[in-house]
Amino acid sequence: MSLTPQLVLFEEDHKQILEVAERLVGDANAKAVFLVDKNGQLVGEAGELAGIDTTSLASLVAGNIAASGGLAKLIGEDEFPVHFHQGERDNVHITLVAQRIILVVVFDDRSSLGLVRLRVKKTQKRLAEVFDQVFKRLESDLDDGAGSPFAEISDEDIDNLFSD
Repeated sequence: MSLTPQLVLFEEDHKQILEVAERLVGDANAKAVFLVDKNGQLVGEAGELAGIDTTSLASLVAGNIAASGGLAKLIGEDEFPVHFHQGERDNVHITLVAQRIILVVVFDDRSSLGLVRLRVKKTQKRLAEVFDQVFKRLESDLDDGAGSPFAEISDEDIDNLFSD
């Protein structure tokens, strides 16, 4: 089992991701859009977010993807890249982007599954481009020995930061 490195986003990457998410909310007439790393880290969000525990949502979505990945392997698939959950009021469409990012679209009867799927397909390509750049930069940093952007911080630096 290989460890997935922690996702590190620069401000310009995060801004691009949020712009794409906000556009998807409008184009799909969705209530909210979330982007979650497979490790359960919330990467971005847009839309009507009142009352949503985004930390729990990110963890549960990542767990859902992991569990369905195990199920997929049992029946001979690599994974199930698209999930749909239909509720009485709200629906959730979940899609894997760039093998590591989970795109979650929450929508109600103001939209339709067909519209969401159409808009997600278009958005998926743009997000894949953005995240491919992020992952290439991360791999390049790891290959160069840079590792984590916090690697150069020493224990002494941390102690000095929190000392009186």
